[in-house]
This record gives sequence, structure tokens and C-alpha cells, in this order.
Amino acid sequence: MTILAVEDLCKDFGGVHAIQGLSFQVRAGSIHSIIGPNGAGKTTLFNLITGLYAPSRGRIAFLDEPIAGQPPHRLAGMGLLRTFQNLQVFDTMTATENVMVGRHLHILRGLVPSLLRLPGIVRSDRDARERSLQLLDFVGLSAYADMPAGAMPYGALKRLEIARALAGEPKLLLLDEPAAGCNATETKEIDTLIQRVAAAGITVVLVEHDMSLVMGISDHILVLDYGRKLAEGTAAQIRANPAVIEAYLGTEGADAVPLAADAG
Repeated sequence: MTILAVEDLCKDFGGVHAIQGLSFQVRAGSIHSIIGPNGAGKTTLFNLITGLYAPSRGRIAFLDEPIAGQPPHRLAGMGLLRTFQNLQVFDTMTATENVMVGRHLHILRGLVPSLLRLPGIVRSDRDARERSLQLLDFVGLSAYADMPAGAMPYGALKRLEIARALAGEPKLLLLDEPAAGCNATETKEIDTLIQRVAAAGITVVLVEHDMSLVMGISDHILVLDYGRKLAEGTAAQIRANPAVIEAYLGTEGADAVPLAADAG
């Protein structure tokens, strides 16, 4: 089953063609990675899929429903959520409170009920906190539940962002460089977490520069170059593709990157 379909997608910024005639599909339940050099159009593509940009041309469908140009909050309500390259946490709020922010679409609200603290509001808030604690446990951050985010280690904050996105109950989760800036240990934790997310039935689309991580966990890889599709396929196919080697991995880099079957 195809959960996301992109057809002939284009995005122009004046005379700059950031995305050019791009088409691909994402299979439900898979880990689908998007790689390419800086400036290849990866984040622009994420912004188009999640409604931050409207396409200049083309079609985007999520669960067979056209979504191009739909506002981000509507897409989030449909189950399409994302993280960003740069940390977007609230430093003075606890880890639990940060995750609860991600539950806003599922929390009962209303001015009068909130002011009166009616039973439905109290129950909704309690359920949101309980679910947030469960998600912190899922991403391995239970020990930080009551700690202000500003006091947490960098690698833990990257996992906190994923927990907050999961709080929105995604069907499709877009992760924009989740291991950026992480050390080897933190990257391994992110690697394991992404696989746990996929095992839970959530489709993952991943943009990441760490090729060991990408090659080790991806079911399918799309390679972008100057906004166009350069190649797509399995990790083995991408590592062996001459065009990818020349444009991105390099001969030495391709030899050094483990395949999914080799990664341990």
C-alpha cells in the first residue's frame, strides 16, 4: 500500500528551481530515506509535503487524498507529522510538558470548560500526561520526565522531539536530520529508535547525512541532486549506482558505508 505519492512536483523560488519534476512513492510501514548533497532540495521537499510551501506544480497525495497546499495543522490532524533540522524544544518546560504540546490535537479544549476545570478537561489533561510519560519511556527518556528541556543533553533532546511528534499520533512521520550533531552513541540511539517507530506501524520518511545510519535501516532510498531524482532503490542498489557514487558518495565513501545486511 502506498501511503505517500508525489507526482511531477516542482517548486520555484524566482529563477531557482529547487524541486524539478520529482515523482516517487512511499510504501506504508517502510523506512524511506531521502539523501543528497547540501542544496539538493531535501528540506524543501519536506516543506512541500507538510504544507509549509505550496508547490509551483505537481501533486502530493497522502492516503490517496490530494494534500498539496493544505495547511500544516490540517495535515497533522490527518496523521502527517514531522521534526525539524534545528531543535524546536521549549527550554523552560519539562520533558513531559514538551511532549504534551504534541498532544494538542487530541486534548479537549474550550474557554469556559477550561476556566471551570470541568471533569472532561481534567480527564483529558490527565490522559495527555499519561500518554506523554508512555512516549518518554518509548524513546528512552523516562529519567528526564520532570527535568527542564534546557538541562537535558543534546542527544536526549533529539529523541524528545521525536517523542513530541509521536504524541500527535502520526501515520507518516518525517524526520529531518534526526542524528545531526549527535555523537556515535547518540546516533546509535536514534538508529534504534527509528526502527522501533517503524516496528510500531508508523511509516518513516528520513532525511539524514549519516550514511551508515541510512544504509543500515532503510527499506528504500531516494537520491536527490539539484532538485531532481538521481536514483532510487535499496541500500545495495544505491551504494552500487555509478551516478550516486560520482555525485554524492564518492568511491571511497561507497566502499566505507555498510549495507543494511552488514550493519550491526
